[in-house]
Parts: sequence; C-alpha cells; structure tokens
Amino acid sequence: MIYFIGAGSGDPELVTIKAQKILQKADAVLYTGSLVPREVLSWCRDDALIVDSQGMKYPEIFTFLEKHKNKTVARVHTGDPSIYSTIAKQISFLNEKNINYKVIPGVTASFGASASLGIEYTIPGVSQTLIISRVEGKTPNPEKLENILACRNSSLVFYLSILLIKKLKKRTLEMGYSPDTPCWVVEKATWEDEAVYKGTLSNIDKKVAHIRGVALILLGDFLYQKEREESHLYVKPLVKECNAKDR
Repeated sequence: MIYFIGAGSGDPELVTIKAQKILQKADAVLYTGSLVPREVLSWCRDDALIVDSQGMKYPEIFTFLEKHKNKTVARVHTGDPSIYSTIAKQISFLNEKNINYKVIPGVTASFGASASLGIEYTIPGVSQTLIISRVEGKTPNPEKLENILACRNSSLVFYLSILLIKKLKKRTLEMGYSPDTPCWVVEKATWEDEAVYKGTLSNIDKKVAHIRGVALILLGDFLYQKEREESHLYVKPLVKECNAKDR
C-alpha cells in the first residue's frame, strides 16, 4: 500500500496520529527533503529505506513507488497533499498500474500561518471566502491574477509567490487597492525559525526582500480582524417590547 502523507506545515507535532502510525510501520519512505523537516522522520523504523525525492523527476518517483508496491510505503509531502503537491499525477500512475493507495490529510501552510498569527479568515461583514492561489511565474496560472484580486471581499493567501511580490503589489495598486491595505508575510509557518512580517501594500516588498525560501503572502482587510456586522450565531436576539394592545 502506498500512503500519501501530509506532513503538516512545518512543526513535526502537527503530523496526524494516523500519519505517525504509518511512518512507524513503513518499510520505505519517500519524502520531499527541501520542505519536510527531518524531525518528521524520527518515527520511522531504523531499518526503513528513507529516500529524499528532492531532484527526482516523475519517472524516478514512479519507479520507486512501483518497485516497493508490495511493501508499506510512505510518500511524504509537505502541508496537505491536496494543495501544490503533485499527487494527481502520481495517483494517475498508480491507478494505471492497479497499485493501491490512500491519502492521509495534513495541515496546510495557510492554516499553520493563521494559527501562528492568531487570526480568522472568515470575518462577518468583511470576508466569508478564502482564496488560495499563486502569482503566475514560470508555472502558468489558468486564473488571471486580475480575477483573483477582483474578489476584494475575500481573504487572499498566495503560496509559492514570495519572489513575485513586487508583481503582486504593482497589480493590486493598479486595480485601485489602497496602499494601506494590510499585507503580511509568514516565512516557514510553524517551523522553529518561523518569521512574521506585517506591513501594507506600500512597504511589504521592502520588508521581505531578503526571503528566498518558503513563505506565504496574506492580503486583505480581513487582517484587521474587525467585524463589520455582528455574527447572528452568537449575538443575543433583540426582544421586541410589546404593550397591552400587542397582547
């Protein structure tokens, strides 16, 4: 059985109990070394085959999975396997070869970042929609950046875009966003060396110019964390006063 495991956003303790149990019994482990902390592998057996997939191309990954298909294999991805993990192509290969697999979810970086910041993405009257996307660079984005930025009443989180933050800033300002719009960057969310940079569209690019690694960009008025209307779930309903006639 091949298990696709979400290793969480960085903190090894955010690995699920289910994923931990699989790592403890896995015969072979293929992990994304550039993104998954080595501490996540501390649960693996001493005699387990552990291979770093960094630098491997699809054919090499497919060969590894097929070679060990009769064993317990942990294919470890960062965050949650459903977001920017390339499992779709791997699963397609496994389906073609009739190789069994299961996917174990994990904590994606945007939720690790919100926990570190102590924020909520859904603020009544401000945003009830979370959009996770990336700024187009070498990898094309079928959804135009302008379409994403047009959703101004949404909470925007950009993965894999820190080196394109100037492009993001330029386009948002061209679309009429205020230079004072909150824009925060969380570098290596939930890792021991996590760093948070809080700014606005006018200055955030200068604050994070040194970052070359893993970082998230959060953009929008939701970062003020102030409701514009009361939540109907928790507000005590108003009791209408009535007089004798009403009775």
